[in-house]
Amino acid sequence: MPVTSVITTDLALGLVRAVVGLVIAAHGAQKVLGVWGGPGLAGWTQGMTRMGMRPAAFWAWVSAFAELAGGIAFALGLLLPVVAAALTIQMAVAIARAHWSKGFWNGKGGIEFPFTLGTIAAINGFAEPGAYSLDRALGLPAMGAGVYVAVLVVGTLAYLVGARAVGVESAKVNRAV
Repeated sequence: MPVTSVITTDLALGLVRAVVGLVIAAHGAQKVLGVWGGPGLAGWTQGMTRMGMRPAAFWAWVSAFAELAGGIAFALGLLLPVVAAALTIQMAVAIARAHWSKGFWNGKGGIEFPFTLGTIAAINGFAEPGAYSLDRALGLPAMGAGVYVAVLVVGTLAYLVGARAVGVESAKVNRAV
């Protein structure tokens, strides 16, 4: 049998998912645990306040654990469409709240890095989890793109409610002055 240098699509997607998931999980660990120079949950809550998310403690917890637990689940291929949607939203919010104004390149704090991670999450949200996933190892039924889109819509609406609260509070303050 001839040896080929080509790996399967299942293995390629699994490897990409593992690397990206662990990178995202490491960012979540910075936010949750304060490791690797991260802010920890108290510092991240202050960051959410500065970004205008209300209630800041709630959104800090949601976003930090979405990265930590979601990154690990993504790396393992567990509940893939659900986790991929959460991570897509997380990266989109990071772009909107922290990176957009800084341009494209990561070296200047731009969108390059979260855009890449979010795109990989989105691709995996639509893709079949493949043989190298816990979804398949556990015999979970394929949830498909419909579940990805549904979670994406619900999560985006939740974010917009959190983001909208800032405008409502600002309007109240401006009317009171």
